[in-house]
Order: sequence, then C-alpha cells, then structure tokens
Amino acid sequence: MHLEIDPRTVERCRALAADIVSPVSRFIAAHSTLSVERAVVRLLGIDGVDAQEVPLPNVIVDGLTPGQRARGAALAVGAALAETGLEPQALAERVGRGDVNVASFDNTPEVAARAAVRPHVERMLAHIRGVRETRSEMLARLPQTPPPLLYVIVASGNIYEDRTAAVAASESGAQVIAVIRSTGQSLLDFVPFGPTTEGFGGTYATQANFKIMREALDEVSRRLGRYVMLTNYASGLCMPEIATMAAIERLDMLLNDSMYGILFRDINMKRTFIDQHFSRMLNSYSGIIINTGEDNYLTTADAVEQAPAVLASQFINEEFAHRAGLPDEQIGLGDAFEIDPGLEDGFLYQLAQAQLARQLFPHAPLKYMPPTKHMTGDIFKGHLIDALFNLTSVATKQTIHLCGMLTEAIHTPFLGDRALSLENARYIMSTARHFGDEIEIKRGGIIDTRAKSVLAEAERLLRGVAERGLMHAIEDGIFADVKRPPDGGRGFEGVFERAAGYWNPFEEALSPEVAA
Repeated sequence: MHLEIDPRTVERCRALAADIVSPVSRFIAAHSTLSVERAVVRLLGIDGVDAQEVPLPNVIVDGLTPGQRARGAALAVGAALAETGLEPQALAERVGRGDVNVASFDNTPEVAARAAVRPHVERMLAHIRGVRETRSEMLARLPQTPPPLLYVIVASGNIYEDRTAAVAASESGAQVIAVIRSTGQSLLDFVPFGPTTEGFGGTYATQANFKIMREALDEVSRRLGRYVMLTNYASGLCMPEIATMAAIERLDMLLNDSMYGILFRDINMKRTFIDQHFSRMLNSYSGIIINTGEDNYLTTADAVEQAPAVLASQFINEEFAHRAGLPDEQIGLGDAFEIDPGLEDGFLYQLAQAQLARQLFPHAPLKYMPPTKHMTGDIFKGHLIDALFNLTSVATKQTIHLCGMLTEAIHTPFLGDRALSLENARYIMSTARHFGDEIEIKRGGIIDTRAKSVLAEAERLLRGVAERGLMHAIEDGIFADVKRPPDGGRGFEGVFERAAGYWNPFEEALSPEVAA
C-alpha cells in the first residue's frame, strides 16, 4: 500500500512547523518552572516526604526565594551541600524537619556550589545510562514479536491489583502495559509518595508504583521469553518529575504531548511548553519512547473534520521533539480510529489517514488508538469495529497499537475483556500480516483523494498558525475546538523568567548538542 504524496508539500509543512516552534523555543530558553526545578532536585537524589507528607522536592523548591529559583534550584542546593557537607537526601530530610534552611546559603561562592553538585549529577546520569543499557540487553535477550505492539491499559486504582491484571494481560499476549493515572492527578502540583491502593479511574503515578510494576513485568518477561514494556503518563503540572521517575525506574514509554495538557486539562500553555521540553530531553537520554496525544482531538471534535489538525499537530510535535534531542525512533506520534462508523466509506478514510501518517513519519513508532467515541455498549458491534481498527493498523504498519475493548463505554475492562480484545488483535495481525504489501491504492480513488486533501488542508492550517503564532492559535481554538488563553489555566504562577547565570546542570548535560 503506497500513497503518491508531493514531497514539496511535505517539506513546506515541516518548514512551517519549524517557523511555528522557533518563537516558542526562544520563550522556553528564557524561562523555567517550579516543576522543572523540582525535577532537578529529584535528579540530584532527593525523594520522600516530610512529617506533613509534603514531598521533599516541593519543600526544597518552595523554600527558595524568588531570586534563588530564578538562578536555578541546583545552585541553592549545591550551596547547602557545600556548607553542610551532607548528601542530598540527608540535607533534604533536615530541611523537612526544619533543622536547615536551604535558602540561607546565599553567600556561598558559586564555584563551590557547582562543585558540590557535580558528583550527584554524574551519578544520576550514570544510573540512567545503566538503566537504558539494561533495557537494550533485555530486548536483545527477550525480543518482542513484530509490531503492531499490542498495548493494553490497567487502571484499578490499586497498584497491587494492577500488577495482577498486567501479568494476566501479558500472558494473553500484551506487549505494552499502560498504567493510566488516577483522574485529576495531572492537576496536582506535587507527586504522591509511595505505593498507592486508592484512585479513581486510574492509579497514581508514583516512583514506588513504577518500581512495583517494572519488577512484575520483568519477571513475566523472563517467564514468557519476550520483553513486556511499561508506560505511564508524563503530563500535567508534574510532567518533568514523572519523566524523572520514569528514567530512574526504566519505563519504556511515556505519554508526553506538547499540547495535550493545555487543551484537555487547562494547564497553562507557557508552563506546558517549558515542561515538555525538559521532559523530552530526559526521555531522549533515557531511551524512552514518547506517545503524543493527537487522538484526543477526535474525542472532542469530528474525526473527519479534524484530520488536518491531527496531522498539523503531528508535524508540530515532531519539531518540538527534535529540538529536545529525540530521534525519530523515539517519537510515537498519535492518531485514532474515531470516524463515525455510520459514515459511508469511513473505513477508507481511516486507511487514508493511517497510511498518510505512516509515510510522512516513516521512522516514527506511531501510536494508533482504538475507537471509543462511537462505542455504544453493543459489544458485538464494538468487537467488529475493533476488528476493522486492527485491520487498518496492521495494513498500514502502525507500531504501537492500543487494543480496543468490546465493553468500551460500559465499565472498566475485566480480565476476560482484555483477553478477548487481545485475541481479536492477535488473529487480525496474523491472518492479515502482509495485507498492506499486497494491495495498491487506486489513483484518484477515495483513499488517494482523501489523503491528498488532508495533507493540503494541514499545510493551510500550519500556514495560518505560523502567521498568528502557536499560542494565539491555541487561544483561537484551532486544535480540537478548544480555546485556552496564554496567561490562563492552571500552574501559570509556577512559570518564571531565568536570571542571568541560571544553571540547570541536567539541561546542560542533556542538551542535544552535548548529548550528540
């Protein structure tokens, strides 16, 4: 299966995406956020909570003066380390007890502060490199079956029940396990601590929960003889901190979109753009594949009408990712099978969109999302729609395939629901494995015409966004019919301008130029 696409149009789209992202990148370079600084503190080896269960990274960063935050939390922590001779965790615990005021070492020479921090930076970077090497070794020893990789969600609220469900799903053929977050966690300006057993609509993302699930999936991977991947969500007000925990505990994928939190959680756009950049630098170094969120556009707006916006967002997400140092092989751009099943020839439109993305982003591990919006509770029709989704995915060589559930819109899936979903997908992926290689797209036909129309309209949309600027385009509701103001939304107060001499040693080490 192959579309005849004008390469000049594609080049113009990528050039427009670069024009769109450039001014945002300049803004990012001049600013930081509370969550970026807390991520730096975590990367220095600080974790845990104080007597009031406030996370110690929050205690440290909140205790700094505005001027100290503007110069970077690393310098303030470094000064305290140099003066006290303590290790970072011991320092944080004393700060949490009120024995030490980390803001009180302002007269410490900067050279001493930097020197005190550097061993801890090098130690954490070495740990992350080791984690990445472990993943590579396990994938070589326990190779997965070919993509599309079958991805399922477990999300009971109780990490121990999730662990049981994840093992069962793996035994039924799942290759990627996603632990969806508890509803509302993206709006929390702190990361909960420790294992959690209560959550609504999902399970809290904590470092302890990551560790529990990673250990369980490693055990089942060895038993099954194939590596089972783990994913979670790096979005919301703590995006950089979640990326930090994921790097430490060897998650393999993270949902990490440049605009998802803005559009669907009303997180301030300036904070989101800054946070996603640092998160993606860390993901690049960690070898974590990001998943972007274009599929969400189609849950709030019509899938046929929004197809050009989905494609335009994919170009923008790709450009943001490249600027953070992510190679194509780690950019899991998103899309979804969400066209109304009552639309005549809707299946052909689905093929057009999926094949267009595959050809425009040939090295990206595309993530394809299942039908949800038009699932009615008719499990027989739902299972059939999921089969067409599975066929589209294997025919167009998608990489990451979130399996649709026949009980979508009824209840949180039972173990048996996941097993039936995986059985459906495995059957289609096998019986139609090379279907896409055996068919040709008719010139001037429905698929060909639709793909060219979507690409042309995406170019027009990108041109309009480039002319008005990305922040104003979002304010005007260009994406997903959702409008957000540049200085509104949650977390805006956590954005600040960097002072002269600002220092983030991890950003310095992870910058694309240094990493290369």
